[in-house]
Amino acid sequence: QVQFVESGGGLVQPGGSLRLSCTASGSINRLDTMGWYRQNPGKQRELVAHIPPIGRKYYTESVKGRFAISRDIPNNTMYLQMNSLKPEDTAVYYCNRPGRNFPWGQGTQVTVSS
Repeated sequence: QVQFVESGGGLVQPGGSLRLSCTASGSINRLDTMGWYRQNPGKQRELVAHIPPIGRKYYTESVKGRFAISRDIPNNTMYLQMNSLKPEDTAVYYCNRPGRNFPWGQGTQVTVSS
């Protein structure tokens, strides 16, 4: 059973930065692409970025140039560096495998507000 624990969220002013972490336990295939999602109440969960074990990373248009995804495969950990944060980045952020999701973790709340 795969479990995710997301951390690093918080309250930050517009223009600020946060670094999210995702630690996975259980049987993660190291060849799987992994991703960060975000969701606001009443809205669909949105894929923000994903990273294959090698190759090109993906970012949704609204975060390009501001967010950077990375992963530490041996330690089953993934990160999302978020810079130049905007109020519209406010959401609960989750990590998971795109397409064939594992059970979702609790997520970490990111609030961007002055």
